[in-house]
Amino acid sequence: MTATPLTTTSVDLEQPLQDVESCLNLLGDALHRRDSQAIELHAASLHAALARAIEQFSAAARTGTVPQGLRTRLMQAGGRVAAQRESLARATAALDRAIDVLMPGEPSGLYGASGKSERKSALGGAIQA
Repeated sequence: MTATPLTTTSVDLEQPLQDVESCLNLLGDALHRRDSQAIELHAASLHAALARAIEQFSAAARTGTVPQGLRTRLMQAGGRVAAQRESLARATAALDRAIDVLMPGEPSGLYGASGKSERKSALGGAIQA
């Protein structure tokens, strides 16, 4: 079995894609460690690497020369970005809920400006008669 020779386009696209994959790995590790400074650093690096890769891939796509293997890897990287974004969104929502439990909002009184009760029942809604 012989390897497919690398074209100039393949070589040009390989490095930006490797940069994206590397940044994704570093960001994933930082998320796993819950290291906020590393998350910020690697998220910024990933943003820049994605911008470079998309620019390179877009230019290559205009000439119709993006190899299928690199296209597949870029799609997989996009899936990993989406998964990390979802993971971060879930962690943020969990943190927001924990903060709400630990630091509930100040009660504003028994009645709102419209005269309706602002207190909530045990079921979470106002009781209607």
